[in-house]
Amino acid sequence: MADNKDAKKQEDASVDQGAKKKKLIIIGGAALLLLIIIGVVTFFLLKKNDTSNKTAENSEAAVQIPGLNPPAAIGPMIEIKEFVVNIISEVDRHYVKASLTIELVNNPTVADKDTKATGNDLAKEEATQRMAQIRDSILLLIGNKTYEELQDLQGKKQLKAELASKINSILRNGQVKEIYFTDFVVQ
Repeated sequence: MADNKDAKKQEDASVDQGAKKKKLIIIGGAALLLLIIIGVVTFFLLKKNDTSNKTAENSEAAVQIPGLNPPAAIGPMIEIKEFVVNIISEVDRHYVKASLTIELVNNPTVADKDTKATGNDLAKEEATQRMAQIRDSILLLIGNKTYEELQDLQGKKQLKAELASKINSILRNGQVKEIYFTDFVVQ
């Protein structure tokens, strides 16, 4: 009987050891699986951060830092007060009500030797003296546009280019750098 008890104890001990081994293998496998999942998630998160950091670095390189790239000098500005022009239309009567500002080119090489004026002063003075010619050219140019041409952005950009070209043909001491519409209504 003692042998039966010892055999039964050994059998129970081996079953307990087998169960403990199974539990240990299951816990070890679960821990290993958890570590793999954490590693994969960490890898993808770090990879995403590296990509966003590279994107941020690239965008920082593209962004101009104030002070390092000073803006271009602003030339003298000539304001052309509000005007109303009838435009071409087949169906209804349409008109443009607009005002604009003309920026002239900084031209320090042109100077009046008698008055010691700079190129900017001469360009602004000339534009002021020729304002009647400039306004006439603007009115004629806009008056020959159709309602459809002036409705979209491309048409307005085209108008700016044509205005700059026309005004440049009038001026001698300066040139148009940019035209800014300060008011532009098409009805």
